[in-house]
Amino acid sequence: MTAQDLYRIRDFVPDFDTIAAEFAERSWALSARANVRADIRYGSGVREVIDLILPERVQAGAPLHVFVHGGYWRSGEKINYRFVAAPVLAAGGIAALVEYDLMPRKRLDVLVDQVRRSVLWLQAHAGDFGADPARLTVSGHSAGAHLASFLAATGPEEAYPPSLPTLQGLLLLSGIYDLSGIPDSFLRHEAEMTPMEAAAWSPLTSSQLPCPLRIIAYGADETAPFQDQAAGLCELLRAQDEGAELLPVPDLNHMSVVLDLADTDRVLGRQLHDLVARPIR
Repeated sequence: MTAQDLYRIRDFVPDFDTIAAEFAERSWALSARANVRADIRYGSGVREVIDLILPERVQAGAPLHVFVHGGYWRSGEKINYRFVAAPVLAAGGIAALVEYDLMPRKRLDVLVDQVRRSVLWLQAHAGDFGADPARLTVSGHSAGAHLASFLAATGPEEAYPPSLPTLQGLLLLSGIYDLSGIPDSFLRHEAEMTPMEAAAWSPLTSSQLPCPLRIIAYGADETAPFQDQAAGLCELLRAQDEGAELLPVPDLNHMSVVLDLADTDRVLGRQLHDLVARPIR
């Protein structure tokens, strides 16, 4: 088995489809009882939209948390990840779920730019829905963690410093931080990522910028690339005196980590709750 085979998650999660269905079912259930404002525009593109999920009573100056879904850059819909908002609501926060374009129709630099612009838009408009723009945190899963990391990093080939939001913390879950193996992986006919794109947008070779807290989490049952790259990013950040916490969670795989993230009684859900509730640093 090649290292690239280890990216084919379906081969290592026997109940992949069952868990994916649970994502959708739990998101539908949360949507039915929550205050959801769907498809708010942050740009002119068809997929440049955000869902806001608000607590029943928004307290003035509520924290704002943004979630970026995964799907290996070539799939995924925010509507199926609304259930991740549960710990955010429990902390009195407002949750925002970002949509972005998909590869191969759009290139990777477009996706990075969309996530950046969406969070900048949210920070600029936070007061419109009762949130404190200074209490902004972000999480992402898988490809979403990769994209979210560039809210506090610049790629090695970016000619000019990008406009970035001011964050209080990042929770990066099961991310891909070295893209060099992706062009030759099973995704080569789906995402069609080029070696040039992989070199331009690998967090492990990017300039990491200050952020008060980064939690780099993964499931202990995940395949080697996810575990090794999480450790590598944490090591890189610590070498630059950036605060970073490496968090392996036992008995979780690449799909079940998201179920854990959405549950305040579980390790990752408690981390998310506490990140949202954390005072400004």
